[in-house]
Amino acid sequence: MSISSCVKQDGIRVFLLITLVIAAITTPALAGEKYLYGSPDLRVAITGTNEFTPGEEATVTVRVENTGLNIVKIARSDIITRDDSPDIAKMMNVGLSPGSAPLTIKSDNQMIGDVHGGSSTTASFTIQFNEDAVAGTYAVPIRIEYTYLSSAEQYADDLIRYTYSTKVIEENLRVVVKPDVRLLITDITTEALNVGTEGYVTLTVQNVGSEDARSATLKIERSGASPLIPTDASAFIGDFSAGTTATRTFKVSVSTNAEPGEYPLTVLTEYKDRNGQIKTSEPRTVGIRTGGKIEFTAISPPAIVSPGQKTTIDVEYKNVGEAPVYRATARISAVDPFTSNDDTAYLGDLAPGETKVARYILNVDSGATEKIYGLDSEIRYRDALDNTQISKTMKVEVEVVPREGGISPMLIGALLVIALAGGYWYYRKRK
Repeated sequence: MSISSCVKQDGIRVFLLITLVIAAITTPALAGEKYLYGSPDLRVAITGTNEFTPGEEATVTVRVENTGLNIVKIARSDIITRDDSPDIAKMMNVGLSPGSAPLTIKSDNQMIGDVHGGSSTTASFTIQFNEDAVAGTYAVPIRIEYTYLSSAEQYADDLIRYTYSTKVIEENLRVVVKPDVRLLITDITTEALNVGTEGYVTLTVQNVGSEDARSATLKIERSGASPLIPTDASAFIGDFSAGTTATRTFKVSVSTNAEPGEYPLTVLTEYKDRNGQIKTSEPRTVGIRTGGKIEFTAISPPAIVSPGQKTTIDVEYKNVGEAPVYRATARISAVDPFTSNDDTAYLGDLAPGETKVARYILNVDSGATEKIYGLDSEIRYRDALDNTQISKTMKVEVEVVPREGGISPMLIGALLVIALAGGYWYYRKRK
């Protein structure tokens, strides 16, 4: 490389270095920012409906909006930019209390974090309204606690001190308890309600709500797996004003698998409100007591019969259940070695604990084995609602014994053999 080329390249390097130095001197430093004024400004409101019914459990969502603005901003190279803006509501905590409203707050206070100016967030609470809540408008106190940047003092180019303050805001949210129809069951009576049968349930209900119901219908429903099954499930009431009572009777059947006891039944009413809208009251569950099953047993001793005879037997039946039966008819099933042309007997009405005697005619086969037999028997009857019912199968004992004063078939056979042998011997002797 020539001397002139080297001198030329060194000149270029010196020129670039001088240009960079001048640029560094003339370019201003990056400016910091700070706000002279501004603070959080919160507003709260319930989102969605604020109308509820007595006894209702609802989730209430509260929206918290920060409308705070930063009014004056300064930007200078000697200012350190703040980490927080004074309009930020930090570490916000929101809580509700019932105040004088007829309700219970079932949720704890909610931590909803930082809310910047111009933004909003929500907090949800579960509220249970009292069943006897009176219709009206109520104030529910809300308390909001948050921290904000109240000042930031800069002491040097690299030192700043923050001061935070805590503020509490207390306001009221408005909730409305709507008028409604609420049922109070004041009396329950039953008739002929036994396990495995159908009976009546009579309910007296009172409208303890604040709504005057129109075209009201009282209804009953099966409660879960309860053995009480409504047969007639609704009864028309008509106008059902607040404070009035109504009595209606329903037909209910009881499962055959149940035991005597008290079982739940759901009661409600469907009606038109003051605006003509169809509404349904809050269901009420009541306990209905049922009696035991209708049962029979054969209490007579075993009937005595003999082979080859037609015999009249008497069987005594007892109503061991808890309800009367009507127009009962007993029947016996004759099986080998028995036959019968008269296997039914009319018993009539039987009250609990009462007994009746049925008379049957049995033909006993001449070759019947001498022992005790068990014949199936059942009773067909009418219950209190005139429904036809059939009892469980009962065993009627019949004992086959030798004829009194007669000769048994085995003895007749033996005598016949002896007579034949004797005749044969006499014949041989004469010959």
